[in-house]
Amino acid sequence: MHGLARASLSFGCLGLLRLFEVPWCWSLSASLGIYLGTGGWRFLRIVILTARRDLFGLCVLLRVKLAIRRHLRCGSTIPSIFYETVQAHPDKPALIYEATGEVWSFTALDQLSNAVAQFVLSLGFVPGDVIAVYMESRPIFVAIWLGMAKVGIEAALINFNLRRDSLMHCISVSGARAIIFGAELAEAVWEVRSTLGKDIRLFCTGDLNPQHLTELGAEALDPLLTSSSRLPPPRTHRKVFNDRLFYIYTSGTTGLPKAAIVVHSRYYRIAAIGYHAFRMRPNDVIYDCLPLYHSAGNIMGVGQCLVNGLTVVIKKKFSASRFWEDCVKYNCTVVQYIGEICRYLLNQPAREAETQHKVRLAVGNGLRPSVWEAFTQRFHIKQIGEFYGATECNCSVANMDGKVGACGFNSLILPNVYPIRLVKVNEETMELIRGRNGLCISCKPGEAGLLVGSINQQDPLRRFDGYASEAATKKKIAYDVFKKGDAAYLSGDVLVMDELGYMYFKDRSGDTFRWRGENVSTTEVEGILSTILNQTDVAVYGVPVPGVEGKAGMAAIADKSDSFDPVHFFTAVQKLLPPYARPMFLRISPEVDKTGTFKIQKTRLQREEFDPRHSNDKLYFLDARAGRYKVLNEDLYNAIRNGSVPL
Repeated sequence: MHGLARASLSFGCLGLLRLFEVPWCWSLSASLGIYLGTGGWRFLRIVILTARRDLFGLCVLLRVKLAIRRHLRCGSTIPSIFYETVQAHPDKPALIYEATGEVWSFTALDQLSNAVAQFVLSLGFVPGDVIAVYMESRPIFVAIWLGMAKVGIEAALINFNLRRDSLMHCISVSGARAIIFGAELAEAVWEVRSTLGKDIRLFCTGDLNPQHLTELGAEALDPLLTSSSRLPPPRTHRKVFNDRLFYIYTSGTTGLPKAAIVVHSRYYRIAAIGYHAFRMRPNDVIYDCLPLYHSAGNIMGVGQCLVNGLTVVIKKKFSASRFWEDCVKYNCTVVQYIGEICRYLLNQPAREAETQHKVRLAVGNGLRPSVWEAFTQRFHIKQIGEFYGATECNCSVANMDGKVGACGFNSLILPNVYPIRLVKVNEETMELIRGRNGLCISCKPGEAGLLVGSINQQDPLRRFDGYASEAATKKKIAYDVFKKGDAAYLSGDVLVMDELGYMYFKDRSGDTFRWRGENVSTTEVEGILSTILNQTDVAVYGVPVPGVEGKAGMAAIADKSDSFDPVHFFTAVQKLLPPYARPMFLRISPEVDKTGTFKIQKTRLQREEFDPRHSNDKLYFLDARAGRYKVLNEDLYNAIRNGSVPL
């Protein structure tokens, strides 16, 4: 046997030598040698290391594309897709309200949304009308916008933290003809009632004193829905998959919130990609502690209920101390997060429930690498579903294989399958840098660049629907980016891509920064603070704090007369700004840097941050527990940096 083996080996080697006598084999070998010798081995390495990841991503993309094509052909809408879900799971729990333990089956959610649809039709609203929804997170929030969508009426989902001017702006920019608000926000509605106008109708859900209802000129919604028919409403509209569903507000460089248009196909796309990319299962129970006016809470979270038939537990407000107890109580298998949530949970003392839960997947964005590993190890989470994406963007990416720190990837093997790029920009002005051919310059691995996505309105995965404001929409589109004559969406965010195509979030450009899971518009905050201070010059910007996710707000205030009163200032800020938008640090200066055209300059301020050693200006720190601004000296500065003073 051994002799036979040696003979076979000799024969094989002889055959191989004879094979290389063939001219084309020598040519092939020489070409391969040249290819590898000139760096081709790098591409082969990329193929070997990323092929499995890219293949899975391609399968997800194709699966969602085929489903979208089917829904386009059928003229589907989110309500019609939800109808199919109800037929498949009539008695299964759809939504669970943690605050009361109330369980809504798919049938119950369907019937209440029918009642909403019948009710708004009875009031004379017609397809294309807009009704603002302004309330804290609870199941009826979903029933209201879903019911309106059944008859073609669009909801404007307003951040319940907004007050006065910001609230009025959101109502007016949407063109809302009515407002449905929660009783808990009656005071906020009262503050703007006189400027709303008599034509806007008000409806209140929840317990509110009849006298207060009368003073507001509002009607109690709950009894009206109780008496409304729960039969399916007549189809009074011709809306299809690419038509408007509702508006979600997003902060931007223009200052006040922008009403981003969400069409039915976009809602479906976000929910479907999340489901398949992160390998969710039909029997999953999702713990959703994010606000429902956000796309993360309302689409990535609740969307799994409406589109895929999963049960979603709605938490009124995030609680670090109750998080794992809730997950155990409701047998949750998936949780949603923003980067801050994971850090808050890590800062909690160890408790029994954190080892008893069944959670295997955490889905969200903004998780830093150091927190990422500590979070998965302590709480035994098998998978992190980190993603990047804005409500309106066409260049979302997802981390499908658990690469620590990455918010997603783009294939280097087939980069044109999903045409997104990182392009070079001037980091101070954020202007696109173009080559001699007039096109944008793609970043190399390791280079920070602006994320852009090629626009194709015929492709639901690549379309850009923009905002209610046409001017705001135009600002987010650039031309001649990938090729002459094309159009691309400008994300406004700076990312970095490594040699394998993994993408890492670096920073938000322009006049926004992210704090406490919210995008803060510096222009908007500057306007409010300037009003408080009798039109004083104010520069607002974000500053990094060691060990803390995002950037804390800092305001440089011009005060030549040395009359700044921190107590009065804090009182006013509490009334006019939500907690996440209140400046954590103040800098009182005789004047604020300006350009020759009177634009406020922030470059030096951002560079000096909140370090008292860099300036003779008086600095303050917002001590939220004490409820006041404290003078920031070097000792307090060091305590904040080493983490002994919590923010």
